[in-house]
Amino acid sequence: MEETPTLPFEIKLAAGASLVENTLHDLLAPRTLEGELHRPERLLMAMRHGVLNGGKRLRPFLVLETAALFETNKQSAALRVAAALECVHCYSLVHDDLPAMDDDDLRRGQPTVHRAFDEAAAILAGDSLLTFAFDIISASETDLTAEAKLTLVNRLARASGMGGMAGGQALDLAAEGSSLKEEEILLLQSMKTGALIRFACEAGSLVGGAQPLETERLAEFGSAIGLAFQLADDLLDLTSNSETMGKATGKDAAAGKATLASLHGIEWTRRQLNGLVAQAEELLEPFGERAETLREAARFVANRQK
Repeated sequence: MEETPTLPFEIKLAAGASLVENTLHDLLAPRTLEGELHRPERLLMAMRHGVLNGGKRLRPFLVLETAALFETNKQSAALRVAAALECVHCYSLVHDDLPAMDDDDLRRGQPTVHRAFDEAAAILAGDSLLTFAFDIISASETDLTAEAKLTLVNRLARASGMGGMAGGQALDLAAEGSSLKEEEILLLQSMKTGALIRFACEAGSLVGGAQPLETERLAEFGSAIGLAFQLADDLLDLTSNSETMGKATGKDAAAGKATLASLHGIEWTRRQLNGLVAQAEELLEPFGERAETLREAARFVANRQK
């Protein structure tokens, strides 16, 4: 019997992105859900602009793939949790781009929300995307137990709040013009970037019904590739350009922000990325061949060019 050819990782990622995009289109349709009073048209348009603008959808892809490790019938629930996570991620991008934060004009090659609309619309769109994420997870349409939903809501709140992504952004803003030590940079990055990637892998395992030790192992996998993602991002900020990236580059250096790549150099950063991929692959060993796509994801994160 001939073996089924393996799809390239980029095609798998694009297929996952398409599923998530369709789910987000449906969730952010111009209609009122049960229990809602009204969806203001301009606010909804700003939210859609901030979410439905392409992107790799890596975080929701990790939710889908970690859930699939356990061969459950929870794909619909996994898709909704993945979409909720992407709402949180996109809210953070909308707010990060504001003049009071990073003051960016481009995101994924398109005008940022505050440029396409205005600052007030961008703030409200971000607020609405964040709260909508918890609506999606807790809704009756998400086919999970009440206990599972409560755990997901709690862990997403912590990953996105003051002890996670938002706290990391606060540390990042405070770091402008400062000479941070390596451990301070690692803490900042584990919060700002790593927390949501770790949650993605944790969430998928929870949807899939994993055992606690399996969930912890996948969360650690998420931490490893979260750091790899940030190191690769710092490397691209030093070596790439805005046309390739679809956003401004060189901003860390211009703002006087220290990164591990700027502290140790390009070759050191590449060696660290190789080490993190090896660590990620080791964490996946108990899952055998089922985790091959996640291994590919780790390599993709470390070697991406944009």
